[in-house]
Amino acid sequence: MAFIAWSSALMLGIPKIDAQHQVLVELINALHDELGKPTPSRTTLAEVLEGLVDYTHNHFIEEEVMFQCYGYPQTTAHTAEHSQFTAKAMDWLMRFEDGEDINLEAMDFLKDWLLHHILQEDRAYVPFLKAALTAHAPSLSTA
Repeated sequence: MAFIAWSSALMLGIPKIDAQHQVLVELINALHDELGKPTPSRTTLAEVLEGLVDYTHNHFIEEEVMFQCYGYPQTTAHTAEHSQFTAKAMDWLMRFEDGEDINLEAMDFLKDWLLHHILQEDRAYVPFLKAALTAHAPSLSTA
């Protein structure tokens, strides 16, 4: 059974964002799966952790560009959450590269943070972005 089960409950109805969230779930699951092995590979853990940090950073940038493009009123607060998570993830990566192990506390944090972020923080912007995307769809289709 997956550490985080992807389900329709995690979908926001914005296909690009949903696809990115699904990749984040897969990366966290891959990290958890490797940690669950009798002898986890530090090389594999490093690759997955680096991929998770990079992918998350790029995902956040895409969300933030949409926020700025459409004038999302909660951009500052949402971006601050992104920054806090990125700082924590980078700290884990640096500590791991310095020889520390990734522990289950880190995995629990990743799971709790991602689920909270998708189900509450991201879900909060959905009505605004869907309305903005619908309003701008004609101009986007002619570009």
